[in-house]
Amino acid sequence: MSHCCETMSKQIEHQCDKHPDEFDCPDHLVSYSERFDEYGLIVHDGGSSCIAIKFCPWCGTKLPESKRDRWFDELEALGYENPFTEDIPSKYKTGEWYLA
Repeated sequence: MSHCCETMSKQIEHQCDKHPDEFDCPDHLVSYSERFDEYGLIVHDGGSSCIAIKFCPWCGTKLPESKRDRWFDELEALGYENPFTEDIPSKYKTGEWYLA
């Protein structure tokens, strides 16, 4: 997956030896959800909250529109009521569903 700039790529690919979960690492600032193709600034409050962003904080590039609503719409059309608890097709667990 390529991102808008080197700094964004480094943030997304950041791996911490002390914090395997990106939400626990104070040095991990941006989260990327491949499933929804969305970026967010991590809120370091002990949870897994993010604030969605539309532009790269470093280079200013407009980021892709989130595909979250489309993901839910497509799965609902396939008959899934709660995709987070149901056994959905594997392509919907990654970005494969919108790249096809």
